[in-house]
Amino acid sequence: MSGPAMTRRLVLEAPERVADGAGGFSETWVALGHIWAAVELRGAGREVDAAARLQLKITMRAVPVGAEARPTAAMRFREGARLYRIEAVHESDATGRTLTCFAVEEVGR
Repeated sequence: MSGPAMTRRLVLEAPERVADGAGGFSETWVALGHIWAAVELRGAGREVDAAARLQLKITMRAVPVGAEARPTAAMRFREGARLYRIEAVHESDATGRTLTCFAVEEVGR
Protein backbone atom coordinates (compact mmCIF):
# COMPACT_ATOMS: atom_id res chain seq x y z
CA MET A 1 0.00 0.00 0.00
CA SER A 2 1.40 3.38 -0.95
CA GLY A 3 0.95 6.58 0.99
CA PRO A 4 0.33 10.13 -0.18
CA ALA A 5 2.66 11.65 -2.78
CA MET A 6 5.01 13.87 -0.80
CA THR A 7 5.93 16.25 -3.60
CA ARG A 8 5.91 19.62 -1.85
CA ARG A 9 9.10 20.95 -0.22
CA LEU A 10 8.31 22.92 2.94
CA VAL A 11 10.44 24.72 5.51
CA LEU A 12 9.63 23.94 9.15
CA GLU A 13 9.95 27.10 11.25
CA ALA A 14 9.86 27.61 15.02
CA PRO A 15 9.21 30.88 16.87
CA GLU A 16 12.06 32.48 18.76
CA ARG A 17 11.87 35.38 21.20
CA VAL A 18 14.49 38.07 20.64
CA ALA A 19 15.21 40.88 23.10
CA ASP A 20 14.27 44.26 21.63
CA GLY A 21 16.80 46.20 23.71
CA ALA A 22 14.10 48.04 25.66
CA GLY A 23 13.24 45.30 28.13
CA GLY A 24 10.73 43.58 25.87
CA PHE A 25 10.80 40.89 23.24
CA SER A 26 9.81 40.45 19.63
CA GLU A 27 9.09 37.18 17.88
CA THR A 28 11.07 35.97 14.90
CA TRP A 29 10.93 32.67 13.01
CA VAL A 30 13.90 30.29 12.70
CA ALA A 31 14.12 27.63 10.00
CA LEU A 32 14.67 24.14 11.43
CA GLY A 33 15.00 22.39 8.08
CA HIS A 34 13.24 21.25 4.92
CA ILE A 35 10.73 18.42 4.66
CA TRP A 36 8.84 16.78 1.80
CA ALA A 37 5.10 16.58 2.33
CA ALA A 38 1.69 16.06 0.79
CA VAL A 39 -0.56 19.12 1.21
CA GLU A 40 -4.32 18.61 0.90
CA LEU A 41 -7.35 20.82 1.51
CA ARG A 42 -9.30 19.50 4.53
CA GLY A 43 -12.27 21.83 4.54
CA ALA A 44 -13.84 24.79 2.88
CA GLY A 45 -12.05 28.10 3.28
CA ARG A 46 -13.69 30.74 5.43
CA GLU A 47 -13.34 34.47 5.89
CA VAL A 48 -11.95 35.45 9.30
CA ASP A 49 -10.81 38.96 10.26
CA ALA A 50 -10.53 39.99 6.59
CA ALA A 51 -7.86 37.30 6.00
CA ALA A 52 -8.70 34.25 3.92
CA ARG A 53 -7.96 30.97 5.73
CA LEU A 54 -7.71 27.55 4.14
CA GLN A 55 -7.72 24.46 6.36
CA LEU A 56 -5.03 21.98 5.30
CA LYS A 57 -3.89 18.46 6.09
CA ILE A 58 -0.11 18.11 5.67
CA THR A 59 1.34 14.59 5.67
CA MET A 60 5.08 14.06 6.17
CA ARG A 61 7.46 11.30 7.18
CA ALA A 62 7.45 10.63 10.92
CA VAL A 63 9.95 12.23 13.27
CA PRO A 64 10.54 10.82 16.79
CA VAL A 65 8.79 12.49 19.72
CA GLY A 66 11.14 15.01 21.33
CA ALA A 67 13.26 15.57 18.21
CA GLU A 68 13.81 19.23 17.26
CA ALA A 69 12.57 18.49 13.73
CA ARG A 70 9.20 17.14 14.95
CA PRO A 71 6.46 19.74 14.29
CA THR A 72 4.34 21.08 17.15
CA ALA A 73 1.33 23.37 17.32
CA ALA A 74 3.65 26.30 18.10
CA MET A 75 5.39 25.98 14.71
CA ARG A 76 4.58 26.70 11.08
CA PHE A 77 5.52 25.58 7.59
CA ARG A 78 6.66 28.00 4.88
CA GLU A 79 6.35 27.36 1.15
CA GLY A 80 7.80 30.39 -0.60
CA ALA A 81 5.61 33.30 0.53
CA ARG A 82 2.86 30.98 1.81
CA LEU A 83 2.57 30.27 5.56
CA TYR A 84 0.84 27.26 7.11
CA ARG A 85 0.28 27.65 10.87
CA ILE A 86 0.22 24.23 12.56
CA GLU A 87 -2.77 23.62 14.82
CA ALA A 88 -2.28 19.92 15.71
CA VAL A 89 0.07 17.00 14.96
CA HIS A 90 -0.48 13.25 15.30
CA GLU A 91 0.73 9.93 13.91
CA SER A 92 -1.19 9.09 10.74
CA ASP A 93 -1.53 5.36 11.43
CA ALA A 94 -0.52 2.54 13.77
CA THR A 95 2.77 1.95 11.94
CA GLY A 96 4.05 5.40 12.91
CA ARG A 97 5.64 6.00 9.49
CA THR A 98 3.94 9.32 8.81
CA LEU A 99 2.68 12.35 10.71
CA THR A 100 -0.42 14.36 9.92
CA CYS A 101 -0.29 18.07 10.66
CA PHE A 102 -3.54 20.01 10.64
CA ALA A 103 -2.75 23.57 9.59
CA VAL A 104 -4.29 26.84 8.47
CA GLU A 105 -2.90 28.79 5.53
CA GLU A 106 -2.77 32.45 6.39
CA VAL A 107 -3.07 34.99 3.61
CA GLY A 108 -2.81 38.73 3.93
CA ARG A 109 -0.61 38.85 7.03
